[in-house]
Amino acid sequence: MQISRRALLSLVPAATLSAVAPSAVARPRHARAAGHAEVLDNAVAVLAGTADSNARPEVAAKLAAIGSAARARLTALDGAGPGELFRGLPLGTSDTNLTTSFQYLYEIALATRVPGGAAPGPGDDTAVQRRVIDGLARLHDDYYGDQSKGYYGNWFNWEIGISSQLTRTLVLLRDELAAYRPDLTVTCVASMDAYLRNGKGGDVDLDSRFHTGANLADITTNRILQGAVLGDDARIEKAVADQLTVLATIDPYQLRHDVTDGFYADGSFLQHASVAYTGSYGKGLLTRVVQTIKILEGTGYAEGEDLVGSVRDWVVRGFAPLVFEGWMMEIVKGRGVSRTTTGYTDVAEVVEAVVDLSAYAAEPEATALKGYVKYVRQTSRAALDPARFVSPVSVARYADILADPGIAAQDLNPAERNVAFNAMDKTVHRRPGYAFALARSSPRISKYEYMNGENLMPWFQGDGAHYLYLSGQDQTQAYGVDYFTTVSPYRLAGVTAPVETRRTVPELYGGLWYDNPERGFTSSSESQNTYVYFPRGAGGLSGGACLGAYGAAGLVQADDVAYAAQQAGTLPDDFVAYRNARATKSWFMLDDEIVVLAAGVGDPAGRAVTTTLDSRVSRVALPSDAIALTGRLRDGTPWSGTGTAPLAWLRYADAGQGTAVGYVFLEGRRPTVALDVVTRSRRAVRLSNADTMVTKQVFSVSFEQPAGAPPAAMAYALVPNASERQLMSYARGPVSVLVNTARVQAVRHRGLGLVAANAFVPGAHRAGPLSIDGPASVILREGHRGTVSVAVADPTTERDTVSVVIRGRALRAVTADDGVRVDRVRGGTRIRVNTRHAYGRSFTATLAGHHRAEG
Repeated sequence: MQISRRALLSLVPAATLSAVAPSAVARPRHARAAGHAEVLDNAVAVLAGTADSNARPEVAAKLAAIGSAARARLTALDGAGPGELFRGLPLGTSDTNLTTSFQYLYEIALATRVPGGAAPGPGDDTAVQRRVIDGLARLHDDYYGDQSKGYYGNWFNWEIGISSQLTRTLVLLRDELAAYRPDLTVTCVASMDAYLRNGKGGDVDLDSRFHTGANLADITTNRILQGAVLGDDARIEKAVADQLTVLATIDPYQLRHDVTDGFYADGSFLQHASVAYTGSYGKGLLTRVVQTIKILEGTGYAEGEDLVGSVRDWVVRGFAPLVFEGWMMEIVKGRGVSRTTTGYTDVAEVVEAVVDLSAYAAEPEATALKGYVKYVRQTSRAALDPARFVSPVSVARYADILADPGIAAQDLNPAERNVAFNAMDKTVHRRPGYAFALARSSPRISKYEYMNGENLMPWFQGDGAHYLYLSGQDQTQAYGVDYFTTVSPYRLAGVTAPVETRRTVPELYGGLWYDNPERGFTSSSESQNTYVYFPRGAGGLSGGACLGAYGAAGLVQADDVAYAAQQAGTLPDDFVAYRNARATKSWFMLDDEIVVLAAGVGDPAGRAVTTTLDSRVSRVALPSDAIALTGRLRDGTPWSGTGTAPLAWLRYADAGQGTAVGYVFLEGRRPTVALDVVTRSRRAVRLSNADTMVTKQVFSVSFEQPAGAPPAAMAYALVPNASERQLMSYARGPVSVLVNTARVQAVRHRGLGLVAANAFVPGAHRAGPLSIDGPASVILREGHRGTVSVAVADPTTERDTVSVVIRGRALRAVTADDGVRVDRVRGGTRIRVNTRHAYGRSFTATLAGHHRAEG
């Protein structure tokens, strides 16, 4: 179910979505009061569980965790020193400590509301609740209530972080607050409104760049609950209406409120206007909207099926392709790649949302969602800990799904799939045994995200960096924080980078951001976002086509907007920006291999350049973890070890993980193979990480170009799970390079009957049987009985039409997508595609005729 934001908002008044959220005007007072109580009861059940859920033995660990956390917080409360509410959290200058203090009060309050008991501490629950209320009053009176002294540090803490903890505490303790401090709830809500400075009149502002996507869902969820504790129906309805706007599929050609944050038709998700963020803010949005479904159940404030259908589509199109054997892929985590709790932990959060969503979905969707929960559990190398779920009810539902023999484990993805997330410049290619994830960037999409001392060395993460996930492997041993800690940022897999040393933002400016208020650079300014936190590419092409389970992607590597602005003289003199190397690249994603072509590889400034074909990490603890590097030279001589040599192919084998990757060199360049032991602190990539030293074996295979070298071309194939026998077969094919220039790149796979090409510049291009007019991505495959399938995409997202001629015998259309016209022309068949406002998506057609390809 795709609802465009434009359609959703154009149907209803600005203040309410009456088609989905019934108006309070028609609701009598007693119905409104009942609705408020239902919202509050539902919220308590979400957070604390119910008598039924908490009686389940599977929920015991969750209840124990709630009780343990509360007891620890009470101990910290007892041991607080001057200027603290909790020991170790000095207040007055740290917005993080203030937020954490509110969180600790919430965790104590939660334990007092758990049916079945979570034993928060000595004394009865009422006494503990009053201690929490006294703590709220102290925080408010001394550190929060005076808005002239607040709002230092990160805006998020003041508008979302504190409000989330405080609001949930008001919900949990609503009865005791009414009896003990009846004034405090109103006072606290008024302060939360006052801190909503990026809003309008103490409320959400849909025109604010801060009130979008996951942030909007957080704020509106808080306001729904605040409306319930205040008995304010108008507040609830406005908050529900505002939150429902996040369900709208973003139409980049018809933006509402200039918002680009949210889910797109191809499953992409953006936050911060240009950051690919499904694995962080996206999962936060998913979680929050599913919680809203649970909180509003039976209240009449929203029709559940309207929410459930849209959110289910997010899971199927947006999340499932990005989860591999229980691991969230790196390409959609933004600065979160530098955190120590990521990957499997990310997916646990998604699983909880899917568990709850399945309870509200209709059949057969509900069974499919439950089957996916089972599938993630069975394929993950990490045992998901349901005690980490937010809700005890979710823990019980999860146990029911796993125990139900009538539910078959089933992925929401086909086993073979290629997904072009062109709206966020990412590609995912899946096959039994592996998944390949590719990160691109463009003037639409950021190269990386740095912020708040996280992801300190991100410079090349959007320049064709790839992640090759192998089945059965513990992905914490392959990727995650330790990959970015030990692999050089200049040698990330797939990256072409100049040989130089860059400095991190804290090293450059002595703080977490570039501070220059007179020139518009403050901690959360648009200039900071544009040039420091998540700069986009300054130019170039990025996109590709998808034909069934096969894919092509292309990228013209360019500078970022910061360097372009610096060269134009529009940035301050002390602002530091770095120049990028140059390359034109294609990835052709097939069954057994990913074929990579690169041309125009070099540096306009004359620096040395490294193109890293792959980098992988492994353990060094045991002899069984030994890495075997074997191969053959182009003359057939066996080869092993490291160094630079004229290799025909190379095989990397990790005995400890039972994995292997092959590399086939399709032209005459001499790759360099390295295997080093690297030890580095996790704090090198994130300032708030513990100073934990990590030691890894770091393997890399690369092409090295010396300073002053002319632009070069290179071609190679990545072969996941390759055997030596399989790699030797590439001497006879099946892959051949048809053309590899900075204008056009193309390959043929004889066994698949497939030709794929990317054209990068205006003009006529020829690649095998294809003649392509202007920039385009094309895949052609010959099928049985003379049929031909073809896919065409506009990777620029800016062309109105794309024309491709298949030379040879004339063909006729059997099936064709809307917007595709097939005509006979002299010497072949022309396919003309209306790509206007298609935003990079592929158009396909099936043709028939006795076609014999030329070229």
